[in-house]
Amino acid sequence: MTEVRVLPPAEIEARLDEIAGLRIAVFREWPYLYDGDPDYERRYLRPYVESDAALVVGALDGGRLVGVSTATPMEDHKDEFAAAFAGRPEPLETIFYGGESLLLPEWRGRGIGGRFFDAREARARDLGRCHVAFCSVIRPDDHPARPPGARGNEGFWTRRGYASLPGVVAEFHWRDLGAAEESGHPLQFWMRSL
Repeated sequence: MTEVRVLPPAEIEARLDEIAGLRIAVFREWPYLYDGDPDYERRYLRPYVESDAALVVGALDGGRLVGVSTATPMEDHKDEFAAAFAGRPEPLETIFYGGESLLLPEWRGRGIGGRFFDAREARARDLGRCHVAFCSVIRPDDHPARPPGARGNEGFWTRRGYASLPGVVAEFHWRDLGAAEESGHPLQFWMRSL
């Protein structure tokens, strides 16, 4: 049985390399195609150790970390997201941002993703947040690296009450697999009210 639980800061610190490894492994897959860097990942994850409001939920199987979900107050990412949300009526201080939900392939389809979202939404309520938002990379349907039969998570997100926010798109840079340099990638925001 896979255990799903909130990781305390000391355990996040102890598992930082495992979490970084999960991000690199899962984000290598379609649709992110991310050619990850362990040093960047450790720097990216550091605020989750240091913030009292941040959330890291782990999925553990026999003590092995097989999945992770992160979230933090949206204003912690103000520099990255302020422009995308500039036309929205919701102040950033009312939004809890879900950074990522990652599961190794063998553990998908077991309800763990739903438990990740439950934990994010519970923490958002505990913090008095009115909304939970996350973003997902936009790739064209005819992208040459798209695997046959690939399908997105939009159905799962919609069933959970999330909706795509028209025009609320951020841009992040990373190096795609096989690319020589980083390039910009659009990420579509989804959000639900609590």
